[in-house]
Amino acid sequence: MADGGGSGRGPPCPGAAAALRRWEQLRRRVAAAAPWARGLLAVAAGLGLFYVVLRVPLRLRDSLAAVTVFLSTLTPKFYFALTVTSSFISGLIFVFEWWHFRKYGTSFIEQVSVSHLRPLIGGTENSPPAPAAFSAGESETSRQNMPECKVWRNPLNLFRGAEYSRYMWVTGKEPLTYYDMNLSAQDHQNFFTCDTDALRPSDTVMQKAWRERNPQARIKAAYQALELNNDCATAYVLLAEEEATTIVDAEKYFKQALKAGEMIYRKSQNCHSQSPQHEAQLRRDTNVLVYVKRRLAMCARKLGRIREAVKMMRDLMKEFPLLSMLNIHENLLEALLELQAYADVQAVLAKYDDISLPKSAAICYTAALLKARAVSERFSPETASKRGLSTAEINAVEAIHRAVEFNPHVPKYLLEMKSLVLPPEHILKRGDSEAVAYAFFHLQHWKRIEGALNLLHCTWEGTFRMIPYPLEKGHLFYPYPSCTETADRELLPTFHEVSVYPQKELPFFIHFTAGLCSFSAMLALLTHQFPELMVIFAKAVLRVLWPVSAPSVLASS
Repeated sequence: MADGGGSGRGPPCPGAAAALRRWEQLRRRVAAAAPWARGLLAVAAGLGLFYVVLRVPLRLRDSLAAVTVFLSTLTPKFYFALTVTSSFISGLIFVFEWWHFRKYGTSFIEQVSVSHLRPLIGGTENSPPAPAAFSAGESETSRQNMPECKVWRNPLNLFRGAEYSRYMWVTGKEPLTYYDMNLSAQDHQNFFTCDTDALRPSDTVMQKAWRERNPQARIKAAYQALELNNDCATAYVLLAEEEATTIVDAEKYFKQALKAGEMIYRKSQNCHSQSPQHEAQLRRDTNVLVYVKRRLAMCARKLGRIREAVKMMRDLMKEFPLLSMLNIHENLLEALLELQAYADVQAVLAKYDDISLPKSAAICYTAALLKARAVSERFSPETASKRGLSTAEINAVEAIHRAVEFNPHVPKYLLEMKSLVLPPEHILKRGDSEAVAYAFFHLQHWKRIEGALNLLHCTWEGTFRMIPYPLEKGHLFYPYPSCTETADRELLPTFHEVSVYPQKELPFFIHFTAGLCSFSAMLALLTHQFPELMVIFAKAVLRVLWPVSAPSVLASS
């Protein structure tokens, strides 16, 4: 090999030319490999080329020999400090990785690698081209595969002043997230405002009140609106929701809102055909009236006047049949279950548990509860395993499997394997927020039916054997949406541990950092207990790493 002190314009090193030829052959072989494999091989080949070309000018052999001499003269204290420091740093990385995975559901190192390092090494994923046309069946399948992460207003949401605020006063924890309250503010502006509010001073004040973030500012604005117009229904609604500290006080405000709302609604009906502005005002007044009547029914339900609440809900559904998107039937189902009027519950389910209507946890799990009620009292897993399941038991198990497939988070709350929190004002169907809202109100109904929870406990996990890949293909419903975790973390308070489905495996880097931390901690302990033996071990490692220069150095030492 030529001496490294020659002139700079001589012919290139023969080893470099051979390395370049090997690099071209290797590049052609891995052209069809995965992006991350191509990037890794490119880095390895580049390092090899760097070593072949520059090992003579940089005298790498002499440098490695010098490093070996330096390492062979180190004391056991240095090795102990090195291993302790390595264990401490890897432990910090492991703790941070674990925290990041628990909070965000992803590995921080993996996320950084995908976001920043993959573009540098050319690791773009090759996605197949989209087909130009679909048949009718393919179009339906494609539509079902789209994740549905629409947020719905909770039909059984609590009162802010009488329930959410009292919880915060007692526990010191905020039960509602900013995202959830912001969605409610948008709902209030859509329900309770219209373009003609500028013509009425009281409605103008309330239009500003619904946009206020400070609760005290909203309450103050409501009182200002009542000073301008004592029949401002939306002002009474705001006071009932936020200022009333008991359900009784909230009911009083809603009764005043009902009196004012009915009067305004009749006026709007008489002149709604005069102009588009009057039609918009009629829609707003209709929303106010329906909201007030629904909340009055909920107040009656909470105060124990259940039959009165059922009658109010039935009358409301008959008076405004086109407002089914408000899901008033879910309020009715819960009240009928409290009355144990199971025949009436079945009649409601027959109307709303239809293939053309959107499903909910209340619909699916109430249907499962009714079928479980018929067999749960006499159900025994041992007896069923011997004689097999009867037709009624098979129907009950299939109903439970159907409910669990729709929302797999509910059973853990019904079986009290997870603690409940106050339900949010908005829910995500099939998500943990919907499971919390359902179990908060319906757990008592499952407990009331003897053996229902036992049947659920014995059968609910069998659902997952029917759908081993829930994100790709469903059984009775479309595949489970993959975006529920992110939305649920926005809707549920931070002190609640969000349920994730399907359960994610721990990322590779958590296992790696945990192993590295444990290994370095073990080396530190061994170095502290057996310093001379570990020095011999370190020199043996040096001999393996640098077999050319290590023997002479070790002999001299």
